[in-house]
Order: sequence, then C-alpha cells, then structure tokens
Amino acid sequence: MGFIPNQRVQSPGDVLPSSSGGGSSSSNNSNSRKRWTNLMPLVVVLVVVAEIVFLGRLDMAKNAALLADSFYQFTFSPAPPVAAAGGGGRSGYRLGVDRSSEVGSCEEWLERKDNLEYSRDFDKEPVFVTGGEQDWKSCAVGCKFGFDPNRQPDAAFGLPRQPGTASVLRSMESAQYYSENNVPLARRRGYSVVMTTSLSSDVPVGYFSWAEYDIMAPVKPKTEKALAAAFISNCGARNFRLQALEALEREGIEIDSYGGCHRNRDGRVDKVETLRRYKFSLAFENSNEEDYVTEKFFQSLVAGSVPVVVGAPNIQDFAPSLSSVLHIRELENAQSVAKTMKYLAVNADAYNQSLRWKFEGPSDSFKALVDMAAVHSSCRLCIYLATVIREKEEKSPRFLKRPCKCTRGSETVYHVYVRERGRFEMESIFLRNSNLTLEAMASAVLLKFKSLKHTPIWKPERPESIRGGDDLKIHRIYPVSKTQREGLYTFRFEGDAKFRSHIERNPCAKFEVIFV
Repeated sequence: MGFIPNQRVQSPGDVLPSSSGGGSSSSNNSNSRKRWTNLMPLVVVLVVVAEIVFLGRLDMAKNAALLADSFYQFTFSPAPPVAAAGGGGRSGYRLGVDRSSEVGSCEEWLERKDNLEYSRDFDKEPVFVTGGEQDWKSCAVGCKFGFDPNRQPDAAFGLPRQPGTASVLRSMESAQYYSENNVPLARRRGYSVVMTTSLSSDVPVGYFSWAEYDIMAPVKPKTEKALAAAFISNCGARNFRLQALEALEREGIEIDSYGGCHRNRDGRVDKVETLRRYKFSLAFENSNEEDYVTEKFFQSLVAGSVPVVVGAPNIQDFAPSLSSVLHIRELENAQSVAKTMKYLAVNADAYNQSLRWKFEGPSDSFKALVDMAAVHSSCRLCIYLATVIREKEEKSPRFLKRPCKCTRGSETVYHVYVRERGRFEMESIFLRNSNLTLEAMASAVLLKFKSLKHTPIWKPERPESIRGGDDLKIHRIYPVSKTQREGLYTFRFEGDAKFRSHIERNPCAKFEVIFV
C-alpha cells in the first residue's frame, strides 16, 4: 500500500476559490488544509506500524530471538540501557513481555553472551616450557616441555633470557639454605613463577603424595626396646635438632640412631621398615621453616610411628589428626614432650588414639593437602601459566564488554565460574541476588558438578580405603587468585556480606573448589 503525502485529492464537494478572492470560500479551504495537515502524521504512523506487523509475520521465529536479546540488552548491568526503536528507552519487560514464560532465560542469555572464545586454543597450541622432559599421565591443559628453536616459550626455568617468557624458579630445598627460595626474595630477583615447598608459592612442590607414600599402610607391632628411632645425617643443621635429641636422651628417652649423627645402630637398613618397629620417630628437619616438611615426616606416617617433629612451625597443618604429632617448638619443649612420650608408651589406649587416623581415615584437611599432589607439579605449572594467559586476555575490551549479570525486574542473576582444583576449564554457575550467600554458592556448585557426573581428580590416586562413595563433598571454595596456603587454611569470606561484595565487584568471578 502507498501514500503520497503532498498530493491533494479533489472531491465533488470541493469549492474552488475564485480568482477575485472570495473570502469565505478561501477561509474554508484553508481550514480544511490545516485539518488534513494535522492528521497526516497520524496516518503515517498507522501505515508504518501496519507494515512492521505485516513484515514481522514473515519471519517471526527469527525476530523472536532478536527481540529476546534486545530485551536483556535493556536490562543487564553494568552496560547502559539501549532504547528500542519506538520504545522510548523502556525495557522489553515493560513493553509487555510475559515474564512467566521467561524462566531460566537469564541463565541462557548469560551463557550465550559471556561465552566468548579465547584467541589461543591450548589443545592446538600447548603451553610451552623450556626445560627437561617431564613425566605425568595426563594434564587438564595442553602442556609441553623441552626445547624448540622455532618457538618462543611461555616460560623457562631460570631467569628470563627473552622478553615475554616467564621465568620459573623450582626448588624443594629450604630457604634457610638457599635464600632465593624465599618467595618475596625470588620475586625481587626477577622470577615470575615460584615453585617451592611453600604453600604460598605459585605452584607448590611438596614431599607428599598418595602415589609415592603408602600413607594408609597398616600398623605393625612395636617390637623394639628403644622408644624412638632417628635418621639424621646432616650434623650442621641450622636449628636445634641435635640439641633436642640430646635433651630427650637426658630425660630418659632411649633412642636408636641410624644416621650419621649420634649413630649407635648400623644405618644399612630399610628406613620405613625399620621405623615400623618403633613407637616414635624423630622427624627432625634441618631448618624450622613454614611448610618445609620432608620425607622424614611422611615416612613416619607410612610406618605407623608417631612423629616427634622439630621443623615447620605449622606442622599441625600437615598432621592427619590433631593428636597424631608431637612437636618440639623450642628446645625448652623437649622436657614436656619427653614426658608425653613416656606416658603414651605405657598407656596403650592413649597411644592408639595417636594412630586412630590409620584405622578411621585422616582428616579432610589432610586429604585436601595430599590430594593436591594427585596432579603432577609440572602439569600444575602449565595450568597456572594458561590461567595467567587467559586472565590477561580477559582484560581486553572484548571481554570487558561481557555482561556477567542479568537484571529482570527486581531480580539479578550473576554469572560466575568454578573449576575443581587441578582442572583448567571453568563451569558456569548462576546465583541470584535474592540468595547471594555462601550456602547458595555451595549448593549451586554441588548441583552443577553432580549434573556433570563429575569424578574428583584425586579419585585414582587416593588409597581405596579413604576414597569414599560417589557423593561429592566440598572442603573449600576460594577465588582462583588465592594461593594454596590461603585456599587450604587461611582464606575465608567473612560472612555472606563479604561474599556478596566480592561477586558484585568482580564481574564473572572465578573460583576453585576442593572436593574431599
């Protein structure tokens, strides 16, 4: 249908003006033209609306999807609302969209809008680290070690040799012997990635592992006359461990020493098999440093001998149960520890309580710690590097335009991401402002991973006796940026208000979950 706005149609009743003027007739014609001019915009609007309706029917399915997107473009935050054509800036819901038919659509829209492709596919272009060949069964991200003169590495062990390559420090020695292993000092020296025994390092490398140590091995009878065994070979340790050994002996604790220091027994023995026969094992480290817990401690646990520790001030973080370790914090503590050893030696029930974890299983905290090693440290390095690469890209304008939340009426849905520790790819989780709580977060995470029939990454590594059933149990949830020390022990959201603030201030916030 057509319309020519400037053409006037003459009707039989029209009176033509005379050439001489004819005042009355001229006035009537003028009024008629004014009325017609006033009505003309309305006619134009009606015609345009009719055409839109007519054309819209031709491709209704396609336009419905576009309208759905437009609806949420009006309502999501933080981007400003965009006015629809002829809508005066009003949202789609206010234009009459039936909200009852939109259940779940906020989630669907966020999945679509926030799901941007990253520029690098790690399956096709793996993380590349120069260094010796590494051995592990599998990794959650494409990961390659070695040398390639035709490719710039993402990282290299040692200080950087070329711009754009991350420098990696890896060591399992004490920072008291190798000062650069101190994390802040390593940073100052130019290392961008630190891998040490410290749980505060970027990628911790501990002495613990389900695969390396048969930690849940059964307890054997204690047949030796001496209460404790010691294997100490470095007689120049930078702590008081030799003085502590002597202090225990002065308190009447009989010790069989197999190492190079204070030796009174032949040291050509199998260490773990020997420790099995003693009620106590002197797990004395060569320095007292946080998280520096070596095989001395874990071999004692394997042997079912109660470890008496000189070393890490936070040794209880590594204990399978509260009563499973005796700790000589200072040399002055040796007397009270000796008294406890004597008491446990003659009180079977009390001593067995120290080894109860061997029969009932260790604490969730201990399992969560050792489970970390179910993923090879080299693989964890690649996951760390790939995460940093993606986080850098997420600061680009393309990613900063992601909505990350959707508001409909008084309700806002937040889009957050969660992955299991040791994995790389993220899973989408949706939280509503009406229930933006820690409990709701935990429930949403469990629901998501159960729907995926998720198997925890540690399942093949853990001893069968402590694998548990198929149910998922959350131990910790923490932001991806946190260290393992923070994730395992120190970080907590101080209530729902702090959690809500974190979600609101960090669009598309990312978390890691530890299942036990």
